[in-house]
Amino acid sequence: MSLSWETLELHTAQPFGIARWTHSVYPRTFVTFTQDGVRGQGEAAPNAFYGETRATVEGVLPLLSGALEDPWDWDGLGARLAARMPQGHPSARCALEMAAVDWCARAVGRPAWQLLGLSPLPLPESSYTVSIAALDDMRRQAREAAARGHRALKVKLGTDHDEAIVEALRGEAPGVALRVDANAAWTRPQARRMLDVLAAARAELVEQPLAAGDLEGHAALRGVSAVPIVADESLHHVGDVLALARAFDGVNLKLAKLGGPLQALRALRLARAAGLQVMMGCMIESSLGIAAAAALAGACDWADLDGALLLADDPYAGLEWTAGQLARPVGPGWGVERR
Repeated sequence: MSLSWETLELHTAQPFGIARWTHSVYPRTFVTFTQDGVRGQGEAAPNAFYGETRATVEGVLPLLSGALEDPWDWDGLGARLAARMPQGHPSARCALEMAAVDWCARAVGRPAWQLLGLSPLPLPESSYTVSIAALDDMRRQAREAAARGHRALKVKLGTDHDEAIVEALRGEAPGVALRVDANAAWTRPQARRMLDVLAAARAELVEQPLAAGDLEGHAALRGVSAVPIVADESLHHVGDVLALARAFDGVNLKLAKLGGPLQALRALRLARAAGLQVMMGCMIESSLGIAAAAALAGACDWADLDGALLLADDPYAGLEWTAGQLARPVGPGWGVERR
């Protein structure tokens, strides 16, 4: 039995801008667990907003690695991870969970989604992200995505001209579903004004309009909004889900912030029990991370899994896309392989 990891710097095809920052380089740490000649792989996609960086991932993995003793003991893995590091480091934990599940699925020659007992239903069509840039460039992003066949766009907002962006992109791509993500950048009055703009633009949903901790503000918006409001930054842990049900219509689940596919599956089931709609989301990550999220996406209402599509140098291959429609991986494990 062995566990190893390496960090690669992945590059987006063009700068990727949201309300908080714009980046083109994303360090991602890939974990490989090997036992009895079978390899399981996982990916850590750290995000500074959730307290992680390349340095924290590389620093904590030696402390967490001993938790992966028996890849079949998923409850034990979670307990040992919690014992070693009670809080934080969700993407490092995610990489270890992913590696355990991948190893088990490969050991029995089955896709991971089958091992997890999930539905073979087609995946919801993924949105394609239009990131923050100059307005003409955002118009170009939307126009080119629609021309490639994408039927759902996710528009990043959080500028001083968000209304103009929404109106311009709706005019540029009148036939697509428009999903909006403010990444917690709006004030309450700004969000209230934008709700009318989004309704007029026939937006399908708005993600995280207010600061992560402002549940009262989100609940008030939800009371007057014609557009569903979805939590992203407000959701850090599985235990957050039930509290969010009073303030949001749905939640965006990301494996890298929740601690892995098993934790995300717990969050998904809690969200359903609370009557919430569910989006399966992602960070900027390789096809390995996207494949793990896709395994759960068939049980969700929306998919936002374009992280690997935005890369110029995806180190994994095996996902089959037709514009925004991802085919469910059929190979063993997560169904992707290193190039």
